[in-house]
Amino acid sequence: MSDQAAQKSWLERLSQALASEPSSRSELIDLLRASQERELIDVDALKIIEGALTVADKQVREIMIPRSQVVFIKADQKPSEFLPVVIGSGHSRFPVIGEGEDEILGILLAKDLLPLALNDKESEFQLKTSLRSHASIPESKRLDVLLQEFRAARNHLAVVYDEYGGVSGIVTIEDVLEQIVGDIEDEYDFEEKGSINDHNDGTYSVRALTDIDDFNEYFDTSLSTEEFETVGGVVTHAFGHLPSRGEEVQIDEFCFKVLNADGRRVHLFKVFRISE
Repeated sequence: MSDQAAQKSWLERLSQALASEPSSRSELIDLLRASQERELIDVDALKIIEGALTVADKQVREIMIPRSQVVFIKADQKPSEFLPVVIGSGHSRFPVIGEGEDEILGILLAKDLLPLALNDKESEFQLKTSLRSHASIPESKRLDVLLQEFRAARNHLAVVYDEYGGVSGIVTIEDVLEQIVGDIEDEYDFEEKGSINDHNDGTYSVRALTDIDDFNEYFDTSLSTEEFETVGGVVTHAFGHLPSRGEEVQIDEFCFKVLNADGRRVHLFKVFRISE
């Protein structure tokens, strides 16, 4: 059979399969992957289709930025107090808290601070009157539903609450879209499914969202779980700021080097024990 005939035959099979509605999502994905192998669709298109098909199975808790990595601003802070935080973080949106840590009054947009560029405007700036409304969602909300809500309300950020009414993190529309189109890959990305990966040279790749309990069990150590639940929270706190790629910090007998981070959070660390 010629290549042209084989391709035509495969296209007919694909059309028939789609027309008869595959019996399961996994069957459809297998068919699409086979189509990509035959170069009927490209790799990028396949990834987007798979992301769109699987996003309905994911919940907000799986992708949210945990509370420990969120940059908050206090409502009673003066511009001179919160501006260094805003500038240093590089974020565009900041949850503003009131008297309690779980009292979110609204969202401050960095662009609303432009009037402060004029020195004589600082005394006129009122933080509370500059806040934007925000969406409050549970950790269990499905991502496809959240994306629809973001589009309908034209929101870009939602505050995530746990079952007890406490703030557990935030999620942005960019976080949801990344589940569909994928992250921008670089030389530090890795495909292993685990949160901790041994490179057999004394170094490890550790995801920032790794539970501290899992880290302690793996390395037989005792990082504190009193303030934070994830390795990213502990390490970011040790830095005292949101670190950039290449920065290092020592915690106990470990050195943590940031391998992957963006303007909102840290994603991946290189970890190794410090020699005595």
